[in-house]
Amino acid sequence: MKMLRFIILIFFLFTFTASFAEDYKLGAVNALRVLEQSPQAEKARAAIEAEFAPRDKQLVAEQKDLKTMEDKLAKDGAIMSETEKNNLQRDILNKKRDLKREQDEFRDDFNFRRNEEFAKIQKDIVDAIQKVAKENNYDVVLSDGVIYASPKADISDLVIEYLKKQQENNKPQPQEK
Repeated sequence: MKMLRFIILIFFLFTFTASFAEDYKLGAVNALRVLEQSPQAEKARAAIEAEFAPRDKQLVAEQKDLKTMEDKLAKDGAIMSETEKNNLQRDILNKKRDLKREQDEFRDDFNFRRNEEFAKIQKDIVDAIQKVAKENNYDVVLSDGVIYASPKADISDLVIEYLKKQQENNKPQPQEK
């Protein structure tokens, strides 16, 4: 008896769900793809890269200096006096410690700036998704947690195009003389 009730319940559920789904236009967005392909994200990546390039070059130079010191110890360590060898080892240890600290600070600063910029972009993406959904008469748009969306339901490309147009419209116009 319980099994029969369960089968009837499932039947009605599918019947009502099918008629319910036909009345609504559903869409899905791959927000990660939109974020990766949006011109705003490309611009932010380039700006962050330009901002952190000098510090990155400095860290690379310091790594080369450390390598030079280590090579000198390996090459000349046998002919150095004990004092010179101990001083060089201490200098190498101090340089390694300083370099690790600077690398950690660099990584933390870089991640903070990247997260800061991408948080702004994510807000723009949410706004773009909402505007595209309204313009195309979608009743529901799903994002995270969607396992599959047919190309017919996937509006990611529409959102990316909207963001590209928005980026073009926000470019500074050349001033006439």
